[in-house]
Amino acid sequence: MNKTYPICVDCANCALLMEEAIRKMEEVESVSISFMSQKITLSFSDDIPPEKLIKKVEKVCRKIEPDCEIDF
Repeated sequence: MNKTYPICVDCANCALLMEEAIRKMEEVESVSISFMSQKITLSFSDDIPPEKLIKKVEKVCRKIEPDCEIDF
């Protein structure tokens, strides 16, 4: 399943660091964060509830940028 969500990220470098961290999650097949459009696109298994995955992804992102938010 591919889903795109709005994300609040302050800089392009943070977006890159977040992508690298999210790629290490076994639930995520692929990820792309666009700093310019403030969007995150995730590809993941249909077996995973999107809300649950987003909460885990947001937790990873907040380790890099504490005020990061993903709207879902």
